[in-house]
Amino acid sequence: MTTSALDDSHEPALKSWVASANVANADFPVQNLPLARFRRRGIDEPWRVGVAIGDQVLDLKLAAQQCPWPRDIEQWLHPLADGDLLSLMAATGDVRRSVRAALSSALRDGSDQGPFLELCLVPQADVEFALPCRIGDYTDFYTGIHHATTVGKLFRPDNPLLPNYKWVPIGYHGRASSIMVSGHTFNRPRGQILPPDASTPVFEPCRRLDYELELGIFVGAGNPDGTPLTMQQAEDNWFGLVLLNDWSARDIQAWEYQPLGPFLAKNFATTISPWIVTREALAPFRKPFAHPAGDPQPLPHLDSPANREAGAIDITLEVFLRTDAMRRKGMQPHRLSKSSFVDAYWTIAQLLAHHSSGGCNLMPGDLLGTGTQSGPKPEQGGSLLELSQGGKTPIELPGGETRTFLADGDTVILRAYCAHDGARRIGLGTCVATVMPARGA
Repeated sequence: MTTSALDDSHEPALKSWVASANVANADFPVQNLPLARFRRRGIDEPWRVGVAIGDQVLDLKLAAQQCPWPRDIEQWLHPLADGDLLSLMAATGDVRRSVRAALSSALRDGSDQGPFLELCLVPQADVEFALPCRIGDYTDFYTGIHHATTVGKLFRPDNPLLPNYKWVPIGYHGRASSIMVSGHTFNRPRGQILPPDASTPVFEPCRRLDYELELGIFVGAGNPDGTPLTMQQAEDNWFGLVLLNDWSARDIQAWEYQPLGPFLAKNFATTISPWIVTREALAPFRKPFAHPAGDPQPLPHLDSPANREAGAIDITLEVFLRTDAMRRKGMQPHRLSKSSFVDAYWTIAQLLAHHSSGGCNLMPGDLLGTGTQSGPKPEQGGSLLELSQGGKTPIELPGGETRTFLADGDTVILRAYCAHDGARRIGLGTCVATVMPARGA
């Protein structure tokens, strides 16, 4: 981003009076300050919005009650205290920056508000999370060109990318009701599958269950009247990012997706991480964006000088797997892949601008998936479909197990962080879920 987007809340030397926030490589230093909806585990209390700081959560309900705040900030803390994050999502960028500045000031070392807020901290280990807001609509894009190319080669070796891919962000509407927050379990889906060399499908549990490594984009104010967003409006209009796992039943998908695309293969579960890392926190990690030389350049409604200057975001993404056998033996999760969001073919602003370009009305709290974020190397695949070459090459795991696709009891863990010279490292936390047997199995 341009230097004007940076302020003293990004200063890498800033420390917090919360000691755990100052630990090297902590996901949640005072430069981050992501937001989530939570409550204390085992206590019947209303959901409220909290701020991650080190290994603690600042309870904004208690903070609003027990700590003095400037009047213009206090009015925004009250809805957050009541668990309403949509109000801040729908606010202007100036409001979001003001709230961030106030929280940064209160949590940094030497703050006059520190003694009040010490009693408003809750260990993250003692809380449970809800979805950050009501998600009205969910759209999944396909911005990972390396994923699209690798998967395309499995089905169309001579023509892996269809002609429209480099001209328009490809996406489909997903199922908002099956989005769940990190930490859940879900059942292996059932569906119609066409076995190899068969002419009649069968209805049975998915055999080729997969994950997809994605980011989720929460929409800010949106365009409720359907007026298309300019690129600048689109850039100003996203609130923040989470990790997103778009679980996929590859065998069900292969039979059903033509001609209208994913349906039952994608609608049974989607997992997101609990903490929304705000657009403002990501400002130090913006990078120039351009399509490769020789590729079609974006049409005017998907292009702007600001997008070319700093449309990309440098986020490192990782996938880990822990099987049931590894868990029982006390073994740590095994990393399957590592990739970067800088390899995405379209930027966040382009996704929002395109989504609205035909008159679609995006609303505060809508969620957009980026599509699977794979890297250019074979070992950087963001799904098992890629890493196992369509199930042909088993992946060897510690302890002697192998996988081509997921087994019951497998836990998939997504992690992400931003690290850059001259900036404090920040993280997105974790996105975790475990596969359970199909119902009735």
